[in-house]
Amino acid sequence: MIAFILFTVSVVAFAQFGVYYWRATISTVAAQAISDRILTAAGITHAEVGARDFRNILILNDLSPGLRGPVGSFKTIRAYYAAIEKLGRIVPAMASWAEAEMTTCSRYVAVLMDQHLARNMASASQARGI
Repeated sequence: MIAFILFTVSVVAFAQFGVYYWRATISTVAAQAISDRILTAAGITHAEVGARDFRNILILNDLSPGLRGPVGSFKTIRAYYAAIEKLGRIVPAMASWAEAEMTTCSRYVAVLMDQHLARNMASASQARGI
């Protein structure tokens, strides 16, 4: 019985560490600069990417399969965004935190799209011999 309790506590602690590490990775990527090319292509008219721009960026991702890169369709970040969005609606006290998390998700996807676009443009110019 004690072994089972220790195992369960270890699994929960490991899962919690994994979630914290994943969120830290997303925050680090989201803190990087986003070029105007992605903002314009996604139809974002304001200077900063916000929480509500997530779907516009995903539409851009769906319309440009060549920019997907290794992440593909962003299934995990889509699920996280949806869960946070629902949590923000259900618990009004967490609305501002949920808004900040959704903004981080939007910026994360925009940065990855920007990085893939830059790599594709570099590959295309290298292939042309420029």
